[in-house]
Amino acid sequence: MERPSRGSIVPRGAAVGNEPFAATLPVAGEPTNRWVAAIAHPGVPNNHAGMPELPITSRQNPRVKRAVQLRQHRWRRREGRLLIDGSREIARAWDAGVVQLEGYHSQPPTKCDSELIARLAANGSDILPVSPPVFEKLAFGDRRQGLVVVGAVPDRRLADIQMPANALVLIVEGIEKPGNLGAIIRTADAAGVDAVCVVAGQTDMWNPNTIRASVGTVFRPNVCEADRAQVADWVRRNQLQLLATRPDADELLFDVELTGPVAILLGNEAAGLTDAWPEAHRVRLPMHGISDSLNVSATAAVALYEAVRQR
Repeated sequence: MERPSRGSIVPRGAAVGNEPFAATLPVAGEPTNRWVAAIAHPGVPNNHAGMPELPITSRQNPRVKRAVQLRQHRWRRREGRLLIDGSREIARAWDAGVVQLEGYHSQPPTKCDSELIARLAANGSDILPVSPPVFEKLAFGDRRQGLVVVGAVPDRRLADIQMPANALVLIVEGIEKPGNLGAIIRTADAAGVDAVCVVAGQTDMWNPNTIRASVGTVFRPNVCEADRAQVADWVRRNQLQLLATRPDADELLFDVELTGPVAILLGNEAAGLTDAWPEAHRVRLPMHGISDSLNVSATAAVALYEAVRQR
């Protein structure tokens, strides 16, 4: 007799990569009661079959290994998927409309995790308990408990961002360190920036360290990647004043009026901005010590909050 399939974990109608990230037949270390649930409760998601879940205990489990591969940029790009760690980051991705396909949680789950697990399961996500060694393999950094979710990489387009009058925009070019990129995006969100454009990034937005440093704000729909030509054209069409922060500029940022529609441009941590922005007005921050510049995330905070202060 043919054994029943456990079904795909991809929501109906969702196209989230080159291949379905689908469940497979039971393997060693994977809960088999989900098979029983599929037979006893046809058409009902396994999470709601009313039967206790047995944890995945094998670190070599194929689903776990596929999920762990998403820590690497090449696999995220190939599969169109990413890993999200932590209830706060997962909830913010959920609120931003990121499709969440499957999840893995430590045991026992915290109250906060339990509530989020229930929301995800009710939406059709396949949520699986795992043993501590398996969760340690899945989780980013030093997390020993919590929730990890496989999500679809969101499709963010510059043209889809709705720009208000007197918009405040941040453009970052060539940022190399994911922690810096995440911190910049977090600061931009806190300052109420209307759009964040990542140009020629040397790290992708879905790096686990970027997600953690941004505390999930990277999932906001007004954060996107685009090339220089697209951003330059978009800046012109939206009639934004473009300000480039450079340590060799003559004019101080604090002497420039920032109350109108403006885009602040920041460059790479070591090399700064390229010469690809000839139309940008150059400004600098005052430096009173021996250093000629701030860390790029600190520069973002000073520049953005100066714009907020003037408004």
